Amino acid sequence: MREPDQKPSAKMLEALVCPTTLGPLVYDAKNNELISKNANLAYPIRNGIPVMLTDEARALE
Repeated sequence: MREPDQKPSAKMLEALVCPTTLGPLVYDAKNNELISKNANLAYPIRNGIPVMLTDEARALE
């Protein structure tokens, strides 16, 4: 079952960067993920906590 979406605060989005490219992240509300457009990776948010591990990221098409 999918967890309820918990949008990261603007302050959190400013502080977080992609661990692979150190580039910015964009919140994807539909999938409750943080997107790195530079790395083409989507980092999941679980229980309101961004999982910033490359091994846990989903590759984007």
